[in-house]
Amino acid sequence: MIDRATIDRIFDAARIVDVVEEFVSLKRKGANYFGCCPFHNERTPSFSVNPARNIYKCFGCGKAGNAVNFIMEHEHLSYVDALHYLAKKYHIEIVEKEQTEDEKRQKDKRESLIIVSEYAARIFQDNLFNSREGSLIGLSYFKERGFREETIKKFELGYCFEAREAFTKKALEEGYKEEYLVETGLLIKNERGLFDRFAGRVMFPIHSLAGKVIAFGGRILKTDQKTAKYLNSPESEIYHKSKVLYGIYQARKSMVQNDKCFLVEGYTDVISMHQAGIENVVASSGTSLTVEQIQLIKRFTPNITVLYDGDSAGIKASLRGIDMILQEDMNVKVLLLPDGEDPDSFARTHSVTELEDFIRTNETDFITFKAKLLLDDAKGDPIKRAQMIKEVVESIALIPQDITRSVYLRECSRLFEIDERVLAENVNTIRRKTAVKSKQKPRYDDVVEDTVDPFILREPEQPISPKNLDIFEQEIIRLMISYGNSILIEPDIEAGTPGTTVSEYFIHEFRVDDLSIQQPLLQKIFNEYEQLLATGESVNDTYFTRHSDPEISKTAAGLIAPKYVLSRIHTQHGAVVKTEEVNLNAVVPQSLMAYRNYRVILMLEEIGQAIRQAEEDKNTVLLDELFARYISLNQVKKELAQFLGKRVYNF
Repeated sequence: MIDRATIDRIFDAARIVDVVEEFVSLKRKGANYFGCCPFHNERTPSFSVNPARNIYKCFGCGKAGNAVNFIMEHEHLSYVDALHYLAKKYHIEIVEKEQTEDEKRQKDKRESLIIVSEYAARIFQDNLFNSREGSLIGLSYFKERGFREETIKKFELGYCFEAREAFTKKALEEGYKEEYLVETGLLIKNERGLFDRFAGRVMFPIHSLAGKVIAFGGRILKTDQKTAKYLNSPESEIYHKSKVLYGIYQARKSMVQNDKCFLVEGYTDVISMHQAGIENVVASSGTSLTVEQIQLIKRFTPNITVLYDGDSAGIKASLRGIDMILQEDMNVKVLLLPDGEDPDSFARTHSVTELEDFIRTNETDFITFKAKLLLDDAKGDPIKRAQMIKEVVESIALIPQDITRSVYLRECSRLFEIDERVLAENVNTIRRKTAVKSKQKPRYDDVVEDTVDPFILREPEQPISPKNLDIFEQEIIRLMISYGNSILIEPDIEAGTPGTTVSEYFIHEFRVDDLSIQQPLLQKIFNEYEQLLATGESVNDTYFTRHSDPEISKTAAGLIAPKYVLSRIHTQHGAVVKTEEVNLNAVVPQSLMAYRNYRVILMLEEIGQAIRQAEEDKNTVLLDELFARYISLNQVKKELAQFLGKRVYNF
């Protein structure tokens, strides 16, 4: 167990913007930061990070929480492992009791697979540097490729002994379970027994965004036509090749800093470019580019440049993958290397300045590149030329942004010597046929953050339903978490009565009316708040957002996350907007009365149904009782309506 004091130190050190920026490209808007949500695919950023409250919330998918919640959700870690992750990041020492065998067995399967994979990476690297076979074969190969020792260690490169059972025996002897070793693909099990999958290969560990080893690529060094040159880990619970990019962990910060990503094909391409000083580079590792991989890049930058070998025969075959990038609303450029060069060889023979100059001079936007490529292929053949124009137009039609499409249409009109309107008509025809209706996400850059009264609402648009009660309950818990310690009723010195806080007011009124929150998680927060106050403990505004129960902390963060940023129009002209906090004496009673009002409406609905049933049953005794209750509740409703005025609450 981690003690509370250490957990508090981790929360104090973990700045939410720093944590999120390792995985998401953020831009500041007023007091908050916004980016594309890492938990669902979106084109308009709706993922908000609030540094003042140290929380995040996506207004698209609804996910919210603190720094620990983010790491748990993003890296699929337990609460304790997420704390360890952040403790390591901020150099905070954690001392906890050694786990028992029973506790180890209870570890999540996913965590066990990662532990096995990281163990293997350490063994393979130890083989490389500290064994005769590893040094003579593996280390020699890497040095021949020009990799320096610090580069080899940075990417955790290694070597698996040629003896088919060397790693198998060592791992089993050291207590690692066979089932996890087999599932990660480190071992192969068949009728002949257990043996190493990667025997006799140099090893390229594949990392998650958090830097955890989740899989391997192994290269054979012997010339054997019957054996594949490269062998990769099979798919597992922790490794899905369609969702992973080699080098993403090492590249993520540079991708944000440079606002660009270079996409290459292989492991050594990535490593050589890193060593040359170009670090914002990732590889698809020989697999066809997938939408998930594109979206992974888009978390960090919308700009991507694809590098092709000078003599690559697969350029045309890969054009479909780049069409997918266009469809994801990214800016795509292409860089064709000189004949006979690949990113690996070119990076090893040029300085970083030469590389940057070559890239700047030779990278071309994808549409122009594709048009010229197909024009060269079509030459004087009118049929091929017409087909080529059709292919380019189909690519342009994939681009979501009208302005970008318009720019490319104008350029293609010039290249093809065809009327721009003809091309535009073709694009519009394609888009009409393939259009998929999608709801537009709300914009957050021109609305006010705190209105005088956040619940000045209109007539209800949804039918009366117990489900709609949730919104009123959420509002009450939000006010308790945000302003629980704020004084609502000032103390009366003459009468000797103490003041009443927001939380005390809600708790007292709920107990007087014998009310209870219907949502279990919100009721849990309410009850815990009440217990803390009963024992004289102070509940600050971070108590629930830092709660040890991840579901409570995520719920609390989601409730208090500011929904809007202050409009630029307001800030430019010095407008003053009254905040909710200074208006609590109106906001708090109104929220409670609105909640009571809705509870009464629900009760009236239930009694109305019971009256109809009693009439059918001709139960006059029950009818008299129900009518009396109905009249009484209606009177309560009228009194509440007088308090609320003409305003009602939206649900």
